[in-house]
Amino acid sequence: MRRKKNVTFDDIAKHTGFSKTTISRYFNNPDSLTLENQDTIAKALRELNYKENKVARILANGKTEFVGIIIPNLSNHYYSEMLNQLLLTYEEFGYKFLVFVGNEDEEAERRYIQELLAYNIEGLIVLSQTLSSKELASLHLPIVSIERENQYICSVNTDNYMGGVQATSLLIRKKCDVLIHVNSPTASDFPAYGRIRGFLDICKEADINHKIIYKNFGNTYQSIKKDLTEVMEEIEGMEGKQKGIFISNDTHANIFLNLCIQKYGAFPEHYFLIGFDGSPISSEAVIPISTVGQQIQKIAWEAMRLLVSQMNEQKKRRPVPLAKPIHKVITPILIHRNTTEKGSPQRV
Repeated sequence: MRRKKNVTFDDIAKHTGFSKTTISRYFNNPDSLTLENQDTIAKALRELNYKENKVARILANGKTEFVGIIIPNLSNHYYSEMLNQLLLTYEEFGYKFLVFVGNEDEEAERRYIQELLAYNIEGLIVLSQTLSSKELASLHLPIVSIERENQYICSVNTDNYMGGVQATSLLIRKKCDVLIHVNSPTASDFPAYGRIRGFLDICKEADINHKIIYKNFGNTYQSIKKDLTEVMEEIEGMEGKQKGIFISNDTHANIFLNLCIQKYGAFPEHYFLIGFDGSPISSEAVIPISTVGQQIQKIAWEAMRLLVSQMNEQKKRRPVPLAKPIHKVITPILIHRNTTEKGSPQRV
């Protein structure tokens, strides 16, 4: 079977009676044509069964329809699900993605960004916390961050403080004697610090015994398991019968749950466990884990919508830069599951 000849601008011009310049304007600056002429050309494309040559279009206008993503790692289920949801926005916005995993390596991330710029990306979504927002802003590129320091760039974040309040309040309602929050050391200008503030404020308000256990968790299962084993030993040495445990993400909450089951053969009835993020691992765990859902799908969609609005502005003849970064905040949703149910041990 012979390959069909590609339809050219010359073919479309002859079919419509317009000049090739007018046809080019339809693809590169459609607003410069009347709606009637746009409809005429669109009809001709359907009749001629036109298939767009993406490479030719990129060469013509320099717009690649590529967006870069820098993500910290894929071992944390929150990041892998966020990436999944970002990729799914292609159907809505039509942008393709080039993805790099940073692994907390500053120099590697700078190389990745230069690689992305070499591909002439139109915008960048950053989940990695390694490079400062000031450095990212110096790229003079549309950028949206998710759940990281964002003073100089646009962002979409969860209301982490409200999430911390929700998780802590639930554990208090379960009549726990002591509350424990497990987290990594977090700078106060990072959105996730709100989880710590929410926990502390509610504990002090309720005048309940509480403690924060900080660990510099790595990105491998073995290192996380080791740290959480130490956390479990510390918790078991605390006074108080009913222990409410708030862990900062569902990946770590699931590993902690598995450690409990391996040791006791069940999830202890005197433990109440809640995670944070609402990634699939929380519902797929051997015992479904209560969590603060971050509405990951909504965050991904809002991040792309915010980025697209900036990229569209850049395509205008006289783009108007943002006066200041836009910061969108998404409300979290408390999700009750088995690990905060009081009663007999949760067996598998």
